[in-house]
Amino acid sequence: MIIRPVAMTDLPALQEIAVESGPGFTSLVDDRDFLAQKVQRSVESFARSVKTPGDENYLFVLEDPETGAIMGTTGIEASVGIQRPLYHYRCRQVVHYSPELKLLRRLDVLDMCHHYVGCSEICTLFLRPQFRRAHAGKLLSRVRFLFMAQHPQRFAETVIAEMRGVADANGQSPFWNWLREHFVDLDFDTVTRMVGTGDNGFIADLMPRHPLYTHLMNENARAVIGQVHHNTRPALNMLEAEGFRHTGYVDPFDGGPTVEAKLADIRSVSGSTACGIQVVENVEPDLDQWHAGGQGRILAITNNGAADFRATVTGSARYLPSRNLLQVPATLAKALKLSNDGRARFMELATSSAGRQPTTIPLRQQREVLHAHR
Repeated sequence: MIIRPVAMTDLPALQEIAVESGPGFTSLVDDRDFLAQKVQRSVESFARSVKTPGDENYLFVLEDPETGAIMGTTGIEASVGIQRPLYHYRCRQVVHYSPELKLLRRLDVLDMCHHYVGCSEICTLFLRPQFRRAHAGKLLSRVRFLFMAQHPQRFAETVIAEMRGVADANGQSPFWNWLREHFVDLDFDTVTRMVGTGDNGFIADLMPRHPLYTHLMNENARAVIGQVHHNTRPALNMLEAEGFRHTGYVDPFDGGPTVEAKLADIRSVSGSTACGIQVVENVEPDLDQWHAGGQGRILAITNNGAADFRATVTGSARYLPSRNLLQVPATLAKALKLSNDGRARFMELATSSAGRQPTTIPLRQQREVLHAHR
């Protein structure tokens, strides 16, 4: 498996993913012209020399190098909420109190806002069901943080992720169904398509401007506020393990939570290692060297490029901490565009049976990601 920047030749596969991901996956919509523009914007973003984050979008694809099949996609928006508002509902509580009657009531309300301005957003994470395999989902999720660690000047101090909210078997949102009944008579598919293609002006025009008292909503709508789609739960688990937290902001269409973290505090950023590269032959060390050297551990490895960025997961590399040097087999070095005396970054994903047993990744988080965040 190799992760690389998207190319225009990936457009047919992206359109297939847009169909497979279904309603609610607003960062990819089944519109060839829109997807072509998105790919072109990403190509230009990777090629751009950047000192501070701007209107860049970085879209990656996960490729099977043996077949050329596109297994999934993942992305980063460098700076959101500037060119067009990024709307959310803020969950808060109000207190109604009458001293004369000695009556007090606490009520939950939702306020429309665009709180996140200038933050970076991780998005567009989707692993196609037919390509589920060990570590694919984790690599898709964490490669973004390795890229951000390699190129911090391209990203903001705060990173957010909008998690996909609850939908029924037909892809309909109970939260939106209530809003549609009372305020905006558009079906969920239409709304998510409009938002995905950048047409969100109707939010300011038609959505309620005053606080929404959640106790006035029906039970189905109220129950999904801040909850995630069942296929998104593994992705949320991984982000929580990275240090992301929900601070009370939810999507205005499906009620899904938005989580956030400081870039420097993200586990895969602070816990990854920048190192030198030594290209070696595939010589298997003896057992003591295997354990001491770190070979047998499953590593996510990236080069330090932008337009020529490459990443993969492997158990064949060996880290020499005393020299801050990663030994990489020649075939793998070629796939990652690495050379002797080059630079790379890596982090440990897990351990193989040849190494010690995993101790940091709960079993429930090792399910692969299918639908994740928008």
